[in-house]
Amino acid sequence: MASDGPSSDPRSRLTRGLSAAIAAAASGDVPDATLQAILDAGVAALDAAMGAIFLADPDRPGLSLAASSGMADPSRLAADVADPAHPFTQAVTSRTATFDRMATTPDGAMFVGAYLPLIVRSGGVDAVLGSVGLGWPAPRDIDDAERGFLGDIAAIAAIAIDRVRLASTASERSEWFERMAHTDPLTGLANERTVSRILELELTRAGRQGSEVSLAMFDVDDFRAANAADGPQVGDDILRRVAAVLAETVRLVDTVGRIGGDEFVLVAPGSAGALVARRVLDGISALPVVAGRSVSVSAGVACFPADGTDSESLIAAAAAALQRAKDGGAGTVAATESVSGS
Repeated sequence: MASDGPSSDPRSRLTRGLSAAIAAAASGDVPDATLQAILDAGVAALDAAMGAIFLADPDRPGLSLAASSGMADPSRLAADVADPAHPFTQAVTSRTATFDRMATTPDGAMFVGAYLPLIVRSGGVDAVLGSVGLGWPAPRDIDDAERGFLGDIAAIAAIAIDRVRLASTASERSEWFERMAHTDPLTGLANERTVSRILELELTRAGRQGSEVSLAMFDVDDFRAANAADGPQVGDDILRRVAAVLAETVRLVDTVGRIGGDEFVLVAPGSAGALVARRVLDGISALPVVAGRSVSVSAGVACFPADGTDSESLIAAAAAALQRAKDGGAGTVAATESVSGS
């Protein structure tokens, strides 16, 4: 009878399986698909009847099924691993590989299983990311070469998982830095740079469309006195409460930001800046006292193009209106003549 050739050589099958697993880990962009390909490579190389990979979620207890092979109902196995005595779970908790473990399928058939933890080393510390297991109908002996191969498959799967998690962490950090570049860390509102950019965009759009843009500037009344007498923690609390009212009161098309110690600004498309500013002051006047002090703000409102045809002149007009408001007493809104007459 003719030989099946090199493909029937068990060692060749292990070599091909290892190559397939490495290729899957190196090129896979979809985590679940990558782990499935690694598992399939192991199952095919060892002619296993079944197999699965489970992941340990660092943010919650238990294991989640990431890949499976040869199972009519993988969800049943996913439920079974909740048992601390289950071999997939034990591989994670003990950090130890188990070979030639005898078990019984739900229909009473005997099978042999091999279960290995998925471990990566980071900063000198071993982290367990999950476990991988394969099963064969009994009887079945797993020799040293096959055990070594299974260890390699577990290592490749662990590296693939770690690679995905590192990429996710890098993406989250990038998003965090991007957010921090545009927001005020104390209040979560837009920072001065972002407000300036949005104001320029709104003025450009309004100039093109022949429409208006309102700019309101707010200043917390007696903030320096409160900060000096009660401490910066109380001052920060006041600023956060004022910011919360601003964020909750303005329209969806409006932008609010913190541009200085106790200075806030509102960029509002259209001519409704004074109306929105008045709502903001009413909301702040309803705030509870902070360290025995009532909280109020003063506001100055200007409008493009009547009070300024560029951001610099519009800001100057709003700042002048704000000074008039502060001169008039706490909790006052002052507007330019163009806004007052509109």
